[in-house]
Amino acid sequence: MDVKRKKSGFTIVELLTVLAIIAMLVGLLVPALNLVRNIAKETKQKAQLTTIGLALTTFRNDDGEYPRSDWHPQLSPDYCGTQKLAEALLGWDLLGFHPDSHWQADGKSRDDTHFFYDPANPVDMDKRRGRYLELATTNAFKLGGPDGLFNNAGPLAPHTFVICDVFGVKKITIIQPGPAGKTDVFKAGTPILYYRANTSRKTIEIGRPEDRIYNCLDNQALISLKRLPDQIKDHRLGDSSGMFQFFYQEYIRDPKITARPWPYRPDSYILISAGADGEYGTNDDIRNFGN
Repeated sequence: MDVKRKKSGFTIVELLTVLAIIAMLVGLLVPALNLVRNIAKETKQKAQLTTIGLALTTFRNDDGEYPRSDWHPQLSPDYCGTQKLAEALLGWDLLGFHPDSHWQADGKSRDDTHFFYDPANPVDMDKRRGRYLELATTNAFKLGGPDGLFNNAGPLAPHTFVICDVFGVKKITIIQPGPAGKTDVFKAGTPILYYRANTSRKTIEIGRPEDRIYNCLDNQALISLKRLPDQIKDHRLGDSSGMFQFFYQEYIRDPKITARPWPYRPDSYILISAGADGEYGTNDDIRNFGN
């Protein structure tokens, strides 16, 4: 008697069904993984701002006040708030801050008679303070040049340093000194904006920017360089048609105070990361105020 053998295995319909289910599961899993990754980056960024805040507090204890952030288009067109933050916490050349610094892009005194940041001068090196941040984890990069953030740093000094956020938006190749010519590749984030409050001022929206508690021009030269890595798209924070209105009326204003406009942190400073999209002034910005 012939016994019919029962066929085993998947039919085409069953196989397609299984593949469809796997595809749906992957479709659900990938956004979840991206969400977890973004949350992890945001948490890391908030931690970085907290670390910078602790370093700024220590700097103030040593110096008597927070680092300057002012930018003058006529007097110092090449040095803005973000660059001064890096000098204060790391040093003009990443070797430590000099307490006699006059906050110049060339490391010299205001009268141009002395170069404070000469590593060959033992007297000046002895005056240097230790770095307020760990250099290996600070994300400090040169502002411009072939090994810097921007191909064209505009009016700002390209050899100076800035502290960047954790959202790597541009690959930078740095050739190490020496005969071997070793190259290192880094993922650099967008520079962190730093604004020091002028505690002698009493207004947020009235008068010239320099007469208000915060001066929106402190980092305008850097914001005008446009977004990394291609320097094509503008930042919302740098929109020339409504720059003042956005910064003062929407961005740094405390919404809980309606009777009298008042900014967050009117007695200290504010820090701003551009977030994952690399654009200042959007909803994903990570700040030390308001979020």
